[in-house]
Amino acid sequence: MNQTPLLVPALGTVYAALAPWAEALLRFFVGFAMIPHGMRMCLGYFPGTGGPINTVQGVAGLYDRKGFKPGWLWAYGTVLTQFFAAPCVALGLFTRPMALPLFLLLALSAHDHGKFDGWFWNRMGFEYPAMWAIGALYFLINGGGLISLDHLLGFAF
Repeated sequence: MNQTPLLVPALGTVYAALAPWAEALLRFFVGFAMIPHGMRMCLGYFPGTGGPINTVQGVAGLYDRKGFKPGWLWAYGTVLTQFFAAPCVALGLFTRPMALPLFLLLALSAHDHGKFDGWFWNRMGFEYPAMWAIGALYFLINGGGLISLDHLLGFAF
């Protein structure tokens, strides 16, 4: 694979040293961002910061109304993704298998928001969940990287 020429070639060793840390920071935020979202959506934390859905039953009803049936199955899949898979991605633990449900949830969310809400993030549109889906896709393909629990534990994920 060809490498992109460096803007400041003299900083090549600095770039190389910081790259795994930047990747770990991105991985942490891709996973971590879903946790407070799930706390708000499924448990009612952070009232007044989003939609009116604040229970798992409310999430199930929303999925049913939008055609994702049975809603309870999708709701519990969302809960498992937000409270189990997402923290694993954040820590780099079983990164690839945990990034799969995260990517699927975010890609479906992007599709759904694009269909009903348009493009712009401030209108609950496609662009916000799509960006997170692409981040999850990166870790689904590349794994947790050098600074991850997978690497520390010697896992081939």
